[in-house]
Amino acid sequence: MTRPPGAGFFTEHTVAELADELRGGRRSPTDLVEHALAAAARLDPSLNAFVTLDEAGARGAARRAADELAAGRDRGPLHGIPVAVKDLVDTAGLRTTMGSRHFADNVPERDAECVRRLREAGAVVVGKTVTHEFAYGPTGDRSATGPARNPYRPAAMSGGSSAGSAVAVAAGIVPLAVGTDTGGSVRIPAACCGIVGLRPTFGAIPGDGVFPLSPTLDAVGPLTRTVADCRLLWRVLADTGPEPDEPPRPRIGWVAPETFHPADDAVTRAARALVPHAEDVAVPNAGTLLSIYGAIHGSDAYAIHAERVARAPELFDEEVLARLRAAEEVRGWEYVRALEDRRRALDTIGSLFADHDLLALPTVPLPAPPVGARTGRIGDTEIDVRTALLSLTSPWSVLGLPALSVPAGMVDGLPVGLQLVAPPGGEELLLSAAEHLG
Repeated sequence: MTRPPGAGFFTEHTVAELADELRGGRRSPTDLVEHALAAAARLDPSLNAFVTLDEAGARGAARRAADELAAGRDRGPLHGIPVAVKDLVDTAGLRTTMGSRHFADNVPERDAECVRRLREAGAVVVGKTVTHEFAYGPTGDRSATGPARNPYRPAAMSGGSSAGSAVAVAAGIVPLAVGTDTGGSVRIPAACCGIVGLRPTFGAIPGDGVFPLSPTLDAVGPLTRTVADCRLLWRVLADTGPEPDEPPRPRIGWVAPETFHPADDAVTRAARALVPHAEDVAVPNAGTLLSIYGAIHGSDAYAIHAERVARAPELFDEEVLARLRAAEEVRGWEYVRALEDRRRALDTIGSLFADHDLLALPTVPLPAPPVGARTGRIGDTEIDVRTALLSLTSPWSVLGLPALSVPAGMVDGLPVGLQLVAPPGGEELLLSAAEHLG
């Protein structure tokens, strides 16, 4: 796996290796927190991964983790491991801004349930990461604190909306981060930054204490450097209980990305190379899935923000405000019809996986565009960047399916990703399959 220039300590160590060193007395949780804070101080001025660093809180939590381990209390593989949390997820006593001036001084009183589970597992929260304002964008470059930047090329997008979480992991500032995914907001930045990102089955990880974008589509998900690390974080966030048996090797079907959107040939080749024996699979009503996503996602977002749009529009980023006002134009009957179309689409999930256990396709159809770009080209085709970034991930969000993005190499000096999609509840199958790719 390649590493970005100047990457921090955690690009060279898996969580399992760190856990072994902690228990062997060769490192302490305070050592790991100091590595994270030092890397943030060095890299964040150019990458802008963090909104808030909790230096005092992280050091205190690390000391407590060290004391517990010394006393024989072992909370599991994340005990003493630094983690970053998207600035859309409540952290008790630590500012949570949603990437917006509307919540610039918001300090929650309680942890979100996913954060509570992290702390219970002994993980050390070091800070809050940049999100596209209110998670309403796949580019990661519209936030009250500025764009998060790609560690491989700071002039390029990180992808969004879990932008800072992906950047913090890819740059080696932390080994683990929490994001959220509505239409691709974990998978898109994972692909753009060359790491692993999992969108779980809808509802698999509680969303309590997570600011909503589209409540029937939103999901909390892990971002990590390796599949093995992703499994560890996933099991804590989902509270999965005992480790399940190793699933059988899956039959994988290949979905041509052009089913949904034109794709860069080099990106497609890089992704397909990881699943060389996959058979071609057709996705029925693919265009319908994209239109369903647009109607539900937009209507839900406007419903959440309608009062803020009316009361204080000047506090929004201009682009986010324009998108919300456009979403206001979705008619009631269009929303109702989209819900009905989704219900019918959900009835067809079984047919998608009748002959294959997993589906595979690129995560995004092009390498990360430049920060601020809204149009571009794939071959001879002019594209809308935001539409392109969401085109291969949002259909699976509509269906509530688990999907995993894993690194698929480099194209034009930037990372690209392969996306694997499973039936509901198929997270362990996804993770196992990803470890045997190629």
